[in-house]
Amino acid sequence: MVWRKLADSNLRKLDKPGVYSDGGGLYLRVRSGGSRQWIFIYRRGAIRREIGLGGYGQGTAPVSLKLAREKADAIRDKLARGLDPSAETKKPRVVTFKNCMDELLASKKGEWKNDKHRQQYEMTLREYAKPLHDLPVAEIALGDVKACLLPHWERAPETASRTRQRIEAVIDYGIAHGWRRDANPARWKGLLDKVLPKRRKLTRGHHAALAHAQVPSMMAALRQSSGVAARAVEFLTLTAARSGEVRGATFDEIDTEAKVWKVPAERMKAGREHVVPLCDRALQIVEAMRQRAVDGYLFPGGVERRPISETAMTKALRLASPDEAATLHGMRSTFRDWAGDETEHEREIAEMALAHAVGDEVELAYRRGTALEKRRRLMEDWSAFCDGRAA
Repeated sequence: MVWRKLADSNLRKLDKPGVYSDGGGLYLRVRSGGSRQWIFIYRRGAIRREIGLGGYGQGTAPVSLKLAREKADAIRDKLARGLDPSAETKKPRVVTFKNCMDELLASKKGEWKNDKHRQQYEMTLREYAKPLHDLPVAEIALGDVKACLLPHWERAPETASRTRQRIEAVIDYGIAHGWRRDANPARWKGLLDKVLPKRRKLTRGHHAALAHAQVPSMMAALRQSSGVAARAVEFLTLTAARSGEVRGATFDEIDTEAKVWKVPAERMKAGREHVVPLCDRALQIVEAMRQRAVDGYLFPGGVERRPISETAMTKALRLASPDEAATLHGMRSTFRDWAGDETEHEREIAEMALAHAVGDEVELAYRRGTALEKRRRLMEDWSAFCDGRAA
């Protein structure tokens, strides 16, 4: 029998899934996602047994070829003495992605906004994340997650993005319970954003959205114009508000001392007052419009006592935008995609910035009173990104 078939020089080049022998029962298993584990295989009569010896070049305690051979030698010594290595220690529980997923879903019982939300959340994990189900959560690598998402990334970008977020939540659950020591390979910023294809433009429904990487150039172009429509589009972008809310904004809704814009309930889609924290640039726009005010509207139209039209704002957006298909409402999607893909801000805070309901009535009342400063930090980061001052 030939032993010591493997060498460090060729181990790093092994990328084809399979099991590679070093001889004497020692093997390196390479999975399709890129993870690699040492295993020792032997037989006791007709029974085949397998012992895991640790991951090669991964984790907090990587097992080198030299160490794997030492572990294999120890097992062979026990076998020569008539001992059964697998019976000497209790085999640790192997927690799979599906184990974590099922426990996470059970733990969220009672948290769902509605039954539809629960069904969508469960469906994406059970169907779209299926390739991960049988993998030990401790061994899932970046390549595994990429391979899972890639088939859906261009065809169904929104579903793929939500699936990624939910995969991240499942693996986080495993990390929190001590079933995984490595970092989360489903994290977007700094990991998956480096290996998944860039999407030129994201859409939500029929509202075309500008790719967030193009926002700084659009904002710079808007600031080259002195028109009311350009200021209105800039304000809309900085506040992530709906076009109707911006068009109907009045000076008495702005509290410059508190640096907030209070949109009354009757002008909000959900019928609840929405308090918007204003960044420095948004306040500069308010002051500039106050200097040229002709009535109570923040952004007056060409007709007296009428706000600026949506048509005028759309035209200003199209003139400034690198993507002529972009829409005013799509800028909300652009903001949301930036917050989810490029920042570590909480999902709930980003949803609240869009005036979306988060939780039940009690939670909503609590969050309205406590999340303003968190939302202010989010909008300040967004303003810096729009200015080109942040990556």
